[in-house]
Amino acid sequence: MIEDFKAGKVDRVFVVYNEFKNAGTNVVRIRQLLPVIPEKSDKPTETADFVYEPSQQELLTRLVPLYVQNQLYRGSLESIAGFFGAQMMAMESATKNAGEMIKRYTLQYNRARQAAITKELLEIIGGAEALKG
Repeated sequence: MIEDFKAGKVDRVFVVYNEFKNAGTNVVRIRQLLPVIPEKSDKPTETADFVYEPSQQELLTRLVPLYVQNQLYRGSLESIAGFFGAQMMAMESATKNAGEMIKRYTLQYNRARQAAITKELLEIIGGAEALKG
């Protein structure tokens, strides 16, 4: 990516990822990696002269690839965290639904069993009454 950007094959490089907010919420983010756009700060900017060692150009040459790599790694981690959060919510929902199904089918089974027992008792009592009389 960086070499393609330097060579002019691409004019901008973006990364798209799911930003993890919480287990139930992810937000799709699009972040421009190249050219680097400094993040805005609430702090007032100072215009002081600094002496760079090595030179500014050398620092940028070394730091920009690390920055891009770090942002790609961050995007991957955010997306993975979002995936696991969504998976956790899905499993929680599935567990809850399974519990409700178990309750419903247990109640249905018990009613059917009770009806069968009642029917058998009525047949036995009916048979005994028929023998009496």
